Formats: sequence, structure tokens, C-alpha cells
Amino acid sequence: MLILASASPRRRELMEKLHRPFLCEVSSCKEELPEGLPATEAAEYLAVQKAQDVLSWHREAPEAPVVIGSDTVVICDGQILGKPKDTEDACRMLRALSGRTHLVCTGVCICSPKKTCSFTSTTEVRFYPLTNEEIQAYVQSGEPMDKAGAYGIQGDGALLVEEIRGDYYSVMGLPIARVARSLRSF
Repeated sequence: MLILASASPRRRELMEKLHRPFLCEVSSCKEELPEGLPATEAAEYLAVQKAQDVLSWHREAPEAPVVIGSDTVVICDGQILGKPKDTEDACRMLRALSGRTHLVCTGVCICSPKKTCSFTSTTEVRFYPLTNEEIQAYVQSGEPMDKAGAYGIQGDGALLVEEIRGDYYSVMGLPIARVARSLRSF
């Protein structure tokens, strides 16, 4: 049994590329980071917490599941940009990313009762310089409001991106090719 520890429609869509049946279960763990944890390690830390939480629900299952947890963070100037609190916060984040390169780190944990592996996929994303009108129009679309860093590369946020270096699917929330290869050892 394969379980995706996520409610994200984007991650679910990417998991379908595996052509294997899977269930989705949302972890109930709090997404809190230990003090002093480097920003580049945050996504993997949270992915491990989510995957192990969901796995713990299945300790008595007749067939041991394999659980995949994932988390994505956007990092600019060493600071994590989470999901915006409101439209003003979304505008602030987009202004900070305008014309600059930032990191998108997606952490993945794949675990079963007998084995755990985790990794971080890091992609550099460079935005075009954005005008206030472009930022306002994008924020008014509503798309940025539930996304780390206030943009979705798979949606209209693609119009903001000048260049990426790394795994596009990692920016979407799940580096599916690496996940597929990692699953082989399970």
C-alpha cells in the first residue's frame, strides 16, 4: 500500500505519473521547526515529520504501507517565505522575489516500518523584474494565496519566471522522478 501524506492537489497529480494506486492521508502533526534549523533543511525536516506521523497510524495494518511525505519552502535572503497571510503579505513576497533568484527546496521522506529515506531537492528560480501592476494583478487572481512564496509555477505564476535551474516538479511540490527511483528500494 502506498500513501501520500498530503492533501495537495499538485502532489496528487504528480503521484499519478507513477501509474500505481495510492491513498492520500493528511498528517495531523504541527508544522513547527526547531530553533536554529537552517532554512535549507526545513522542508526535509517537515517531510519526515509528516510521513512518520501518517505511518504511525498504520502500525497494526496487515500490509505495511510505504508513506511519502513532502514539504516545500521558498527561501529568499536566507529567510523562508511561507504561504501569505493576506494579499498585502503576498505583494510583499512577490516584490522581494522580483528580478532576483531564490531557492525552492522540496523535502521528501519515504518510509515504511523497516526503512526510511529522505532527501531535499533544491531548485534555483529567477523572476523577471515585476511591476506593481503585474504583482497586483497576480495577487488579485487569488492564485498566490495558498502557495509558499506566493506563487505557483504550474499556474499563472509561470509568467513571472525568467529561469529555473533544477527540477521543475520540485518547484511544483514533488520531485517525482527522484521519488520514483527512491521507491524502487522499497
